[in-house]
Amino acid sequence: MAERSTAAVDVADSGGEEPLTAEAGKATADGAGTKQKVGKGTEAAVTDDTGAAAETNPLELHSGHKLARRYRLEECVTRLDGFSSWRAVDEKLRRAVGVHVVPADHPRARSVLAAARSAALLGDPRFVQVLDAVEENDLVYVVHEWLPDATELTAVLAAGPLEPHDAYQLVSQVSQAMAAAHREGLAHLRLNPGSVLRTESGQYRIRGLAVMAALRGISVDHPQRTDTEAIGALLYAALTQRWPYEADAYGLSGLPKGVGLIAPDQVRAGVHRGLSELAMRALVNDGATASRQDQPCTTPEELAKAVAAMPRIRPPEPAFTPSPAYQRTTYQQGVYGQQPNRGGTAHPAPPAAPVPPPPPLQSRTGKALKWTVSALLIAALGLGSWQLADTLLKEENKSSPGKSTSEKDDGKGAKVGSKPMKIQGAAEYYPDGNPQHTNQVPLTYDDDPDTVWRSKSYDEGPDLNPAFKKGVGLVYDLGAGHKPKTATLGLKYGGDHTTVSLYAADSLSSSAPLSSMRKLATTTTSGTTAKLTVNRPESARYVVLWMTAMPQAPGDTYSDPGYKQAITEVKFTG
Repeated sequence: MAERSTAAVDVADSGGEEPLTAEAGKATADGAGTKQKVGKGTEAAVTDDTGAAAETNPLELHSGHKLARRYRLEECVTRLDGFSSWRAVDEKLRRAVGVHVVPADHPRARSVLAAARSAALLGDPRFVQVLDAVEENDLVYVVHEWLPDATELTAVLAAGPLEPHDAYQLVSQVSQAMAAAHREGLAHLRLNPGSVLRTESGQYRIRGLAVMAALRGISVDHPQRTDTEAIGALLYAALTQRWPYEADAYGLSGLPKGVGLIAPDQVRAGVHRGLSELAMRALVNDGATASRQDQPCTTPEELAKAVAAMPRIRPPEPAFTPSPAYQRTTYQQGVYGQQPNRGGTAHPAPPAAPVPPPPPLQSRTGKALKWTVSALLIAALGLGSWQLADTLLKEENKSSPGKSTSEKDDGKGAKVGSKPMKIQGAAEYYPDGNPQHTNQVPLTYDDDPDTVWRSKSYDEGPDLNPAFKKGVGLVYDLGAGHKPKTATLGLKYGGDHTTVSLYAADSLSSSAPLSSMRKLATTTTSGTTAKLTVNRPESARYVVLWMTAMPQAPGDTYSDPGYKQAITEVKFTG
């Protein structure tokens, strides 16, 4: 049983200069003439190796060509400056991928290979992942994920500016991702609307980390400042649907010539003031003046902290549209339910037509029938009341000799029930040394059911094959002096079936052997909730949730189809 990788790809974009199809058709085989397309705000400095690239032999590749007897090229997306980018199929894993191909004697081939291997080591899910980087048969090729359900920010902005909550999520997620990349010594240098993707779940992912700059031969003296200004430009475009420079780019109109860089809330009415100031603080690197005397943000880390310091912008409330079948109540049919006319007064409702009452039973037979029905109703009510009272008395007699099993007292007559326990900390538990997604563990107790910790996808199940993976787990710190009674897990995927066990551990270690722990409870469910109940609670500060079976689930933005599970929220009571 082998683990599956997430599928999607980063392809070489056109940098906002022209559509990819036009670029592929107009670029010469040696890539000559592409260097002068670099514009202010869209590119960093480009190394002067275009002439060397022109001497490189053109790649004789075509649809159907296979690399490493595995990657079948399907469609050329970009052919530019001596390299080409393709949509391809990984025939071994039967998934779509993307491939950058560079001749091995290209002057930038070595830097592309080094950049791809460095980016692959980052392993951050907020970036489109590098799957393979190989030099073979006079070619260097880099294989990336392919995200078929994601949308370029270029296309998103073409429909209009983003709502404040969406723009807040954009700058928050991108700045945090780039801060993590720079901590590992990686820069993007070509961050623009074409290199940011939005998934159907509203998450933003960045493609081309380090690789795109290497393919284009871009280098700068201050990479952190360059990427920070690029994030500021993305936020500016998201708020105004304008590119914050005079030149048009990425399908967006530039600012009027001669006015300089003006704040987003001066370009378009209704722009969120805090986000407008944030964009100016990031773009101050290019000589703009911060509008509110705030310090400029010169690194993604500083920008991420500035975003975190802002009041959180919540999503708009969903609009409710009443069903056409909705009928007004009697109260609404009166004057208060009428729409006012243009003069501001309400039209009174027309009087309802009187409904004639049914003819009364005036005959002797009719009167007898009425008395009979009344007597039967009175008898039925009396009988029902007597039976209800008898039942309640029996239940009271049964429960009076002792306490209820669900209620206990503290010796003074006060009832004591289970109380929620606050999680002090958590980590991923992987005694085999192969973690799942360690950075997602805090999402299981953040009181947000929309955020999850995910396992990887497996080919065999629902019960995992111990030869490959005995289980996946999380370990929690519940604090000293607690006796956990129940553990409740919110699960993303239902189906046949999920098995979870609860163990008492000695520490928050991710590698302690399971044999050294005490099993407290186990459960199996086919739904989206799993509850474990401890029959004999005992003191346990650290507990492990160990999952040994997971249901079959379809693929999504984050993972392939397979046997997998995701945990939304974990709650403990004691």
